[in-house]
Formats: sequence, structure tokens, C-alpha cells
Amino acid sequence: MRAEGLSNPGLSQDEINFLDETAKSDYKDATIRLREGEYQYSLAKAIASFHLEMHFPDVKDIIRRLYGDDKANDLQFVRKVQTVLKKMEKSGIVRILPKSKPWELQKYSLSSFKFQDSDRSSVSFASDEERETLRNHLRLIVNTQKPTTTTVSRVRIVALVLSTIAFYSIVLWALFQPVVDVVVFIPALGISVVFSILLGETLTLEVHGR
Repeated sequence: MRAEGLSNPGLSQDEINFLDETAKSDYKDATIRLREGEYQYSLAKAIASFHLEMHFPDVKDIIRRLYGDDKANDLQFVRKVQTVLKKMEKSGIVRILPKSKPWELQKYSLSSFKFQDSDRSSVSFASDEERETLRNHLRLIVNTQKPTTTTVSRVRIVALVLSTIAFYSIVLWALFQPVVDVVVFIPALGISVVFSILLGETLTLEVHGR
């Protein structure tokens, strides 16, 4: 399965950036050997296959792809693979991504699809065409997300402006009455202040997000 056949996989902006950086990166030096048939080569190749499908695998995803479900449920084997992945991280091949939830397994990313290993051998886990296809698909996702994000932001701004005006109008109306009704005035003032703060924060995010 390759990126051109996929719909939006729900990647965050950080994940999109990670994948794009991996796809456009040139040969990187690795301080360990990447020889076909060895653990670290197989693990890197498996992670690359997930990246071309626009996913970041955890250790069990990698093991299932390489060795099947039984091995993925073997705690001792999982720890062994995690040790190799940690070694690969120290060598500059793999990045361990921050957890989005504390109970989740850590996910892995390649720093590049292309490496020069400790034997000075050049190793590539994706063709130039596959890398370019992945980058094109990432750009498509970004371009698709931008109008949606902008529209949602504009709708929110309009809603906050109208709400702020409405509650300030109630405040002014209450002030111009012969007797100020505190039951109306105080809640309306408080709500209008909250909407004003939210409007200010939204406008700030909109400006800095462009």
C-alpha cells in the first residue's frame, strides 16, 4: 500500500512535518551497520513501509508486520526489539516520538529514508518516486486542511463578535434604566467580558497562525 491510494489519515501538523522531513532528507550517517537480514535493517525497513502508508508505528505494530501477532504478544521479544530500537535512536536512524497519551506505546519515526551506515554502505528504504509521492500527498492534506481551518476560525470569530455585542447591549440597556437591575446587569457584564477575552485570544491565534 502506498500513499497515493490513501485518504487523510488524520495526521497532526507535527506528524506531517516529521514525515515531510523524513521524505526530503538526503543520506544521513548512521553509526551502526544496516545490512539486509539483520535486525536493525528489518526494523528500519518496516518503519519505512509504515511511513509510506502515512503512519507512525509503535513497537507492536512493527513486530506484527515482521513476525506476526504471536511475537507481538511476547513481552520478552517486545523488550528485545525495543532495545534494538533504542540503539537505532542513538545512532541517528530512528526518532522516538512524544506520547500523546501516557498509557500509549511510544511511536517511531525514521530520520530519513536514506542512510550511509557504519560500513559506509548506502542504504535506501524508499525510491525517489515513493518519497516524492509521499511529499505530494502531505502537501495535498495541508492544502485541504487550510480552508476548513480558516472557515471554522472565521465562523467562531463572527459568533464571538455577535455574542459580545449582544451582551454589551444588554449591559448598556440595564444601565439606562431608571433602576439598574443587578440580576440582569451583573451576569450580562460578566458574560460580555468572557466573550471579549475569548474574542481577543481567537484573533491573536488567527494572526499568529498565518
